[in-house]
Amino acid sequence: MLRAMSFRRALGTFDATMIVVGGIIGAGIFINPYLVARRLSSGSLVLAAWVAGGAIALAGAFAFAEWGARMPRAGGQYVYLREAFHPLVGFLFGWASLLMIQGGGLAAVAITFSEYALRLAGQSNRGTTILSVAALAALAVVNVLGVKPGSRLLNGLVVLKILALGLLIAGGLFLPAEDARAVSAVSPFPGGSGPTAFGAALIPILFSYGGWQGANVIAEEIREPRRTLPLALLAGTAIVIVVYVLVNVVYLGALGRDGLASSTTPAADAVARIFGPRADRLIAGAIAISTFGFLDLTLLAHTRTYYAMARDGLFFPSLARLHPRFQTPTLAIVMQAGWAVLLVLTGTFGDLVDSVVFADWIFFGMTAAGLFVLRRRPAGQTPETFRSPGYPVLPALFVIAAALVVWSAIRSNPGRSAIGAALLAAGVPVYVFFARRRPREAA
Repeated sequence: MLRAMSFRRALGTFDATMIVVGGIIGAGIFINPYLVARRLSSGSLVLAAWVAGGAIALAGAFAFAEWGARMPRAGGQYVYLREAFHPLVGFLFGWASLLMIQGGGLAAVAITFSEYALRLAGQSNRGTTILSVAALAALAVVNVLGVKPGSRLLNGLVVLKILALGLLIAGGLFLPAEDARAVSAVSPFPGGSGPTAFGAALIPILFSYGGWQGANVIAEEIREPRRTLPLALLAGTAIVIVVYVLVNVVYLGALGRDGLASSTTPAADAVARIFGPRADRLIAGAIAISTFGFLDLTLLAHTRTYYAMARDGLFFPSLARLHPRFQTPTLAIVMQAGWAVLLVLTGTFGDLVDSVVFADWIFFGMTAAGLFVLRRRPAGQTPETFRSPGYPVLPALFVIAAALVVWSAIRSNPGRSAIGAALLAAGVPVYVFFARRRPREAA
């Protein structure tokens, strides 16, 4: 084996739950709900869509909870896809994660963080690139120093994020109803009420609910992972569902359905109506905190995927080495941060960001589908670990929802989806190269 030492089990249930919450709540809930309102004709349908999206996300969390309880290994989704289908499938997930899902996402979110942090400080956007690179470098250092420092920083950021959203929710509950009617007098977006409109509205909702799988990736750094992972996944996803639904109640109360559909910055507009026009810094601060937390989470958790690939002999061997003192995959962290910095400096991350959803939801759907493979095997018949409730209906519905998201991504941006498909295809010869060279004991 390439592993010389093991990870330190330093994270408890609260840490893992904050990883789940932090992985789901990003900048999307502050911006994207207007897309949902544009596709549906009433506020009640908008709320119903967010509840339905939460139910689908919970079905996905159930599937990942069963995988995590059965295989609590570093690498998470990479390991599940490798075991359910073939090492090539797991490798392609890791390859897509490095180049697109996490790499492109890191670069794009770093830019978003910098823009809102500078706005919060009252500065121009001229320093966006420098601040983005500095943020990525600083967080790489924090996460090299140990899983606990990165987790503590993330815990604080997630708590602040929830407090900011809680303030928005609490303020919105006291907004007089007539204010919303004044905002929504005229709208060029009538929306629909049939199954097609409802399905279209679910697409941006499912985008916003994605990201619960971070805790699975660091399973070897969690205490009692067979018990902790299911608790964290279900509790964290449930928290996000409640927050998302209540935030949309506030948006609709402050702006009305028509006002929400007409606003591309619903959080800022809602805050202005609730707390006054000078409160825009609240949203700038909330988005800066939220995006900084996403950067920390990505370098904390998802870099373990490359470590697991290297441990299997399917990536650069040096990535499977842990720091002798801090017990972190230092080179994997540096590689992911360095790739994101390169994308920021060259400005090419935009070519990859639109491919993120295409790639991410392919593997989400395949991971849930892998449960059907797992349950057919003798090891999958053991009842002592967590088992996804509602099997086989809930996993099947989640697979269908994932397919719908991928189809929508292809339809809405075929060019970017083609880039994603090409990058995935490019991973095949890379896999063949490493598979032929890996030591026999790692095979």
